[in-house]
Amino acid sequence: MNAGKLARGIGMTSDRTRRRLIEKLREQGTTDDRVLSAMTETPRHMFVDEALSSRAYENSALPIGRGQTISQPLVVAMMTQAAMAADKREKALEIGTGSGYQAAVLARLFDKVFSTERIGELARLARQRLHGLKVHNVYSRHADGLEGWPGQAPFDAIVVTAGGRIPEALFEQLGEGGVLVAPASESGGAQELIRYTRRDDDFERESLGAVSFVPLLEGID
Repeated sequence: MNAGKLARGIGMTSDRTRRRLIEKLREQGTTDDRVLSAMTETPRHMFVDEALSSRAYENSALPIGRGQTISQPLVVAMMTQAAMAADKREKALEIGTGSGYQAAVLARLFDKVFSTERIGELARLARQRLHGLKVHNVYSRHADGLEGWPGQAPFDAIVVTAGGRIPEALFEQLGEGGVLVAPASESGGAQELIRYTRRDDDFERESLGAVSFVPLLEGID
């Protein structure tokens, strides 16, 4: 990647600006230093449109096109920290690649990350960004995320970046001691970030608070 691209929006993407965001995340409950380090090292401004790069280190969601968003950093931190409770950190599955930012953060913490995206244009752009940043342990595909990625199961962690009813297929693909983190809602109601931990055939459920995500949809586009 050329130096010009890396330098874009330099005033608002400086190390000091990033550190300020990380301190806010710590103050708001992200206590895992491994997660904070991964987010410090992942350049969020490279995952948004150049016109929005000056806002990349605000603690807010930003549009990425096609009615989708890059999640608020606090939410990324919450979901990543929740995923770190898995017994192992060898294989993670992400449902909804979007910009590729969440996958890039997970890639610093898990050996392999598998990510599905239902919108072909977003899947292609995310692959380009990850390749340009030399993130080589993320494997992505343009597919219906509701089906998961059965050929690579079981997973130690599954992170769902869209809200709705959680498909049964994802529970089935979660390994023993694994965690599934998702913004769950019933019948289109309010979303709640839930962490499920698999213990044999049981799933322990823990609420992590209210959230707001784009809807979890079936099919591909």
